[in-house]
Amino acid sequence: MGLDVQHCLQRIQYRGPIDPTLETLQSLQRAFLLRVPFENLDIHLGREISFFPDAVYQKIVVEQRGGFCYECNGLFHDLLQALEFQVDFLSARMVLDSTPGPEFDHMVLLVRLEQDYLVDVGNGRSCREPMTLDGANQATAEGLQYQVQPHDGELALCFREPDSPWAPRFFFSLKPRQRTEFQVMCGYHQSSPDSPFARKRLVSLATPNGRITLSGKQLTILEGSHRQERDVNSEPEYLRCLADYFGITSRTSTPGQPE
Repeated sequence: MGLDVQHCLQRIQYRGPIDPTLETLQSLQRAFLLRVPFENLDIHLGREISFFPDAVYQKIVVEQRGGFCYECNGLFHDLLQALEFQVDFLSARMVLDSTPGPEFDHMVLLVRLEQDYLVDVGNGRSCREPMTLDGANQATAEGLQYQVQPHDGELALCFREPDSPWAPRFFFSLKPRQRTEFQVMCGYHQSSPDSPFARKRLVSLATPNGRITLSGKQLTILEGSHRQERDVNSEPEYLRCLADYFGITSRTSTPGQPE
């Protein structure tokens, strides 16, 4: 199939410059996060997820879906590469309850400009800006501050609420990786009962001032400091939420779909 740059840019409603600069990278990242949901619906439909170029292009661009980290960062890597950015895959380890996950638990990107930047468009609630590796810049999103810092002898993307201590969101290595190296963990997250993605359906999308999340049967809308929550009590109502809030209208349900 191959990647069609213009269709990718249309998918994220991006109409700005495409030269490989920091300003372009910042704008592309924000546009991607505001248009492509973080979601795991295929896992709960029993569909095997592929994060190779044709598969992620078909799912996210053609079918107007989202994906989890391997899919979203995989597509963003391919788009940046087509726009002549220098970009590598990096392995990252998410931190859950103070415990880091295994290698390849999470996929992030390293973009090489006048200096190197950490970029992530596949992590649900997370940083929305390219981050320098020396901690020179901080970013704020959804009430949290982000900064790259050394932590326990490794590099980590750290986060905190204002006036609270920093904590690692994920650790990452600067060793460039191949897409195939993530296959085992991608399979694990689809099939293992210990994977958080296998436990319940999740769809989440950043908005300019907050986030909309459909987690199991609960819809949460955050707009600044204002929070709304309601239960989604039927599968038809669930499908309406997917269409109305996330733009997902392709087949994402089966009769008797479990929660």
